[in-house]
Amino acid sequence: MLFRTLTTPRASRWMSYLSYGLPLGNWISGCRKFAESASIDLSECLEPSSIRTYRDLFERKIRYWECRPLPAGSAAVVSPADSRVLLGSFAETSCLFLKEKFFAFRELLGSDKHRWQKALAGGDYAIFRLTPDKYHYNHTPVSGIVKDIYRIDGANHSCNPSALMELATPLSKNERMVTILDTDVRGGSRAGIVAMVEITAMMIGKVVQCYSSKKYDSPRPVEPGMFLDMGCPKSLYRPGSSTDVLIFQKNRVAFDPDLLSNMKLAACPSRFSAGLGRPLVETDVRVRSQIGQVLRRA
Repeated sequence: MLFRTLTTPRASRWMSYLSYGLPLGNWISGCRKFAESASIDLSECLEPSSIRTYRDLFERKIRYWECRPLPAGSAAVVSPADSRVLLGSFAETSCLFLKEKFFAFRELLGSDKHRWQKALAGGDYAIFRLTPDKYHYNHTPVSGIVKDIYRIDGANHSCNPSALMELATPLSKNERMVTILDTDVRGGSRAGIVAMVEITAMMIGKVVQCYSSKKYDSPRPVEPGMFLDMGCPKSLYRPGSSTDVLIFQKNRVAFDPDLLSNMKLAACPSRFSAGLGRPLVETDVRVRSQIGQVLRRA
């Protein structure tokens, strides 16, 4: 009972406030020391002088148009976050191991979302794990029209791979926000249907949808019918760590070869494995950097 209570969104927001929102323990010098120890480059920040609390640090805005440039070419698919990435295909597995829990493909998108399950069946996926030191805005990985956006209820467990959490029922899996994009439209990336799943974690009880087409100006909630441009800020995680999952239709996107080869480096330590103990190595990627290219131009 206590475990379930402490992993609810309300409890998570309360713990977030105690950790990051109270003046006590949020001295500027403490923030600076944490930034230095975590190798956070404060010179990237839009307003570095405004960072006075840990919350300010975690929710910082950066000059992404200068320090996170988009790749050249219209066929690019980009990372939605500063994160560590793993790649794979639902043609090889029907489940993903996220936040110490197995999410089935249908469950990840929502058990009643049959239209999107059918469209994305057997497709490829990319998992982006954000750690507390990362820039916590999510950016759009492709351009397209929002066909659907919905929240799936769940808990707020830790996303640290070493955290050992026991699930009482499947309903206790983490809360997530799912955005479905149709990119086969005028001005779109032509990558077919793309699902972006934002998964909350400990002390992240909410994902704030705040799309801006120019820098961080005039943020607005993401709604069906909106056109989202690739590389623009889409949402913000509250302080802590969390995970993004992108799901692509089968044979529509080819991931970059260097990211695929990095996952198989046997000499690198890893906390993840794929069947029979084969290690999977994460690669650090920056938001708006290329992770793949569109294969078929519809």
